[in-house]
Amino acid sequence: VVSIKGDATLEAWSSVLFDHCRAANVDFVVMAGFLQLVRIPADFEHRVINIHPSLLPAFGGKGFYGNRVHAAVIEHGCTTSGCTVHFVDNEYDHGPILLQSQVPVTTDDTPESLAARVFLAECEALPEAINVLSKKHQAKKHQVKQKS
Repeated sequence: VVSIKGDATLEAWSSVLFDHCRAANVDFVVMAGFLQLVRIPADFEHRVINIHPSLLPAFGGKGFYGNRVHAAVIEHGCTTSGCTVHFVDNEYDHGPILLQSQVPVTTDDTPESLAARVFLAECEALPEAINVLSKKHQAKKHQVKQKS
């Protein structure tokens, strides 16, 4: 666990975070429920993923988290919501989408009831995305070994 200390800048904190990841020889970083913006260094591009409780790009960005997302979905009269697993870049809830899972929005939904349904989708989507990334990563490692 790496925590923000004192007046650390975004860049300084991100640098410490990814230094720890490098030291641990981390292949991928999963941000789930992580509300802090992070600067992604070049060597970690397409190696950091996040899960967001909406079908991005809708209802994403700074301030869109938790029940705020679900309340906005309901207020806008959407009939479908869901979750998105995406690669993290240097903006909130932005970056190439890996996987999306849809759930219905019902006329009697509250932010809490919709959140519960989306959470169930997230519980399936995140492991699925990690599995896909892991298989691609292993195949890439195997190709590199064969070329050596």
